[in-house]
Amino acid sequence: MQNSEKLIRIINPEINPPSLKDNTADVDRIIKAAKRSIGQKDISMALSLIKETPEKLRANNYRVSLCIFETEDRAEIIDIYGMDPSRDIYGIAVDLGSSTIVMRLMRLSDMKKIDQITFKNPQIKVGADILARIHFASKGDGLKKLQDMVVQAMNKEIEGLSKRHNVALDEIVGITVAGNTSMSHLFLGLTPYWICREPYIPVINKFEPLKASDVGLGINPRAPLIVFPNVGSYFGGDLIAGILVSGMARQKDDIYMLVDVGTNAEVVLGNADWLMACAGAAGPALEGGVANIGMIAGPGVIDKIRIDPDTLNIKYHTIDELPPIGICGSGIIDLVAQLFITGMIDMRGKFVPERCGNRLIEQDGIKYLIIVSSEESGTGQELTLSQPDIDSLIRSKAAMYTILTTIINTINISFKDIKKFYIAGTFGSYIDPVSAITIGMIPDLPLDTYVSLGNTSIEGASMLFSSYSYYDEMFRIRDMITYMELNVNQEFMQLFSAAKFIPHTDRSLFPSVRQYNEKNTKNKEGV
Repeated sequence: MQNSEKLIRIINPEINPPSLKDNTADVDRIIKAAKRSIGQKDISMALSLIKETPEKLRANNYRVSLCIFETEDRAEIIDIYGMDPSRDIYGIAVDLGSSTIVMRLMRLSDMKKIDQITFKNPQIKVGADILARIHFASKGDGLKKLQDMVVQAMNKEIEGLSKRHNVALDEIVGITVAGNTSMSHLFLGLTPYWICREPYIPVINKFEPLKASDVGLGINPRAPLIVFPNVGSYFGGDLIAGILVSGMARQKDDIYMLVDVGTNAEVVLGNADWLMACAGAAGPALEGGVANIGMIAGPGVIDKIRIDPDTLNIKYHTIDELPPIGICGSGIIDLVAQLFITGMIDMRGKFVPERCGNRLIEQDGIKYLIIVSSEESGTGQELTLSQPDIDSLIRSKAAMYTILTTIINTINISFKDIKKFYIAGTFGSYIDPVSAITIGMIPDLPLDTYVSLGNTSIEGASMLFSSYSYYDEMFRIRDMITYMELNVNQEFMQLFSAAKFIPHTDRSLFPSVRQYNEKNTKNKEGV
């Protein structure tokens, strides 16, 4: 992107000092000079900067640089500096997650990523789930406490980044934030009370640019605070960021799909002409949040598994190569796919004792499969997968596939019409599409159709700084989306029941898995 397109940048206009023949007011003089540099846009200044302008101009003999926040049709002067060609300005991009917050410090002159940190969202102390926080916010000063928790944590981390990289806090001149609807509301101190109550109405969907000082962020007080917009209660700014990163809203000739798996599975289908979206509960098991050994991806967590088809020995990989302490969503998907391929579970997801051998144990009437022995485990205890764990995964994968099928059927196209299938989030960073196809979670498409995008919230928040065209696209995406309510879809439950098998009751939908189906039907347990 050209420097002239950046959302926040420094310009060095030529400003002539006043005289008896030119008694233009100081602010008018600056704005007139700025328009010569950026074009005839509406340009504004905050009152706090207007008050500082006379001294800043005269202290620098009218040789000043202007830090501007610019969109397609308007601009705002954030600060005035003495002219210095080596001056740098910085921005903060934020992924405002309900469990973790990711923060990236960027140098805006060249869009270089200076540093990135991840820390726990302190609101977890109130409740791990959003509903607990919404309930807390509705009582007394609960909303203010929740807002203060996250703002204070962000300020602490920003200050640490500032000191670590020798960046003055007032040189941080912009902050972009992508989060779901509830998290954005809590961050801004807006009541989320009506988000979870019929008819599920947020306070606001489209946030105009705010100031960092509006919420108490300790950076340049006039720094624009840009919060990604949301589409109603269940489709938040984090998904808008995902669409932005994927580029699907800039493609005209083909159809694209984006899936982001978190607490819910959120799906978007479309291109530059139209976007259809829906969301449904499919996430917890797919995040590793249901299995006893399940956990969010992190050091020592199993993310990949293979089972030798002859010896049935289980081989695994852990993040950072540490002794295993649990298994994340992608690891569970790998594991169940491998269990099915090797005939250790049947198409209903039930253990096949003859194939599982002495790895299969029973406690209190529940069957468990030993995945990692206590000797190999990083916890000193066996890591096991229970029959209820598998049942939960099958329900989650069935919900995911049903959500995808429902939105496809609504548009009256087939999965084969999809040019690219984007998978966002931490889940997408680790998932093996082959395993996900094997268990019937995602459609049986050529593997090059699938594209992992990683953390699209932080990437989308970062992209905004690089061009004001992305800022405008962010709002265009929001306005394009048609949201489909799944709970009023009559076909959903019928499709869901059919998907609660591995890979599906209609085996023709998964031709690449057919060889395993044929092998496993020979098992009397697989009938």
